[in-house]
Amino acid sequence: MNDLTASSAAMPSPTLRPAPSLTIIGARALIDGRFEEAVIRIEAGRIAEIAGSEGRPAEDRIDGGGRLLLPGIIDLHGDAFERSLMPRPGVRFPTALALDEADRVMAGFGITTALHGVTYSWEPGLRGRETFLALAGALRSLRGRLRCDTHLHLRFEVHNHDGLADVAPLIADGTIGVVAFNDHLADIADDLANPEKASRYPGRTGLTTEAFNALLRRVGERAPELDATVTALAGMAAAAGVPMLSHDDADLETRARYRALGAHIAEFPLARAVAADARAQGEHVVMGAPNVLRGGSHKAGNPAAAELVGAGLCSILTSDYYYPAPLHAVFRLAGEGALPLERAWDLIAANPADALGLADRGRIEAGRRADLLLVDAGPDGAARPDVVATLVEGRRAFSSVG
Repeated sequence: MNDLTASSAAMPSPTLRPAPSLTIIGARALIDGRFEEAVIRIEAGRIAEIAGSEGRPAEDRIDGGGRLLLPGIIDLHGDAFERSLMPRPGVRFPTALALDEADRVMAGFGITTALHGVTYSWEPGLRGRETFLALAGALRSLRGRLRCDTHLHLRFEVHNHDGLADVAPLIADGTIGVVAFNDHLADIADDLANPEKASRYPGRTGLTTEAFNALLRRVGERAPELDATVTALAGMAAAAGVPMLSHDDADLETRARYRALGAHIAEFPLARAVAADARAQGEHVVMGAPNVLRGGSHKAGNPAAAELVGAGLCSILTSDYYYPAPLHAVFRLAGEGALPLERAWDLIAANPADALGLADRGRIEAGRRADLLLVDAGPDGAARPDVVATLVEGRRAFSSVG
């Protein structure tokens, strides 16, 4: 059990409707890689029994009505909450309110375990120190009051040398459930050379373009500190048993460097060869589900997630910047014949659970958490999946059925 599992088990969600006893009947459940009609009995937030008939009527029941019953979505990286924090450049809303909005949306689209991808950068503003600490504090204070089991995915900009002191205690105490190594310095420099892209930074940071350029130069001058910062962060994560990801690996050398530091998950690799190398090493490869829905990356030249899935080079899909994407991407992959739904669902449930060491969820099995969703796939089977109920530890986080 890693810190993420331990903190989840120790902190229930008292404000959600309690379900001391719940039975789901009439659904086609994904069990052992196939769909079968089954009765699922839930006790104290766990799947107590999978049976062929209902037996003794439960205190509470859900009639599945022939819909699909699926393991809850485990979103390893989602940062759409940033739009709730700052829906327009320079327009901020309270952190707790923004997290509540994101929580409601996630539950409605079947996400039961969420890792908010919070960027802690050397830049001020939306991705700066004040915002990061406010988000970390809000998530801690809201623990047990959010619908989804929500944790912090630290997207640490590796040139943020002074930020190590802030993240160290949060890694040690389990507030941070995942550490990702990000290096967007060169990308930001390229953006600033493009007037259209440069316009986004004053709103995001609160600095003028001239002041932000000056900051960028000062950060670049500290490049000799980079190796020490990365090594120190990796050491913190390893000591706490926190999974590590490398982000946007452009080449095999970069992937090998982070692998040597203990980052055994490759997130959004920028080249097919990097994804192939990671899978050959038995590592998980994470891609964005919006990439699948859009038919390719929104960044020119980056790999198409659907092609990597079809080639066995992508094992996990995440919401990235759009919470509805995992649900709809998996059904789209199944509808297009890339993978049968029974296997495609592993991309957003069983595989991220395995990658994060979450042995208590990701599959419908007796003894696991009752993190489940009931989906109406419609008469055509896949065109527009509709989540009609989401259970988090047996509690109704979202429901449009009785």
